[in-house]
Amino acid sequence: MKKKIRTYHPHEGERMEALAGAPLASFGRRALAFYIDLFASVALFIAIAVPIAILASKMGYLPKDVHLGFDFHEWYSVLFIVLYYGLATYWGNGRTLGKRLCKIRVVSLVEERITLWTAIERALGYGASALEFFFGFVQYFLHPNCQTVHDRIAETIVVDERKEAAAVAGRPLGPEPVSSR
Repeated sequence: MKKKIRTYHPHEGERMEALAGAPLASFGRRALAFYIDLFASVALFIAIAVPIAILASKMGYLPKDVHLGFDFHEWYSVLFIVLYYGLATYWGNGRTLGKRLCKIRVVSLVEERITLWTAIERALGYGASALEFFFGFVQYFLHPNCQTVHDRIAETIVVDERKEAAAVAGRPLGPEPVSSR
């Protein structure tokens, strides 16, 4: 019986080539989208977790003086933020509420569509980007493809949908040229 030999198949080349020339989102748009999503996740946390905690406290499952905060010191707030960013990115195919409002989108460098694992991996990567005084976010300015640490962990880029739509329509990506009359 012949033993099957496993060989390496480069799977990234075609997808990365398909994304060549994609307009990347600005740092300002990415930061605004992040903070919109952070605000939305806190509001959602309050809307879901607080009523559950009040009900559990009244039923005797929690002590009356329980601290229910969204301050990243408790496991449930970290889990909630990872689930919010991960599931919103997955269900929106790269568009969370904030990214949709800012007209930007997360795009996988490997897959045609954002997978659940990629979305969760990217959400967990926000923690890595925040380490060491948020240097992972600053790497946007250092990386040639404007990738932060969480982008590189999940193998993603963030594109500007407004410029992408203009490029597809054949319009110039920058301001209109001024005539020289």
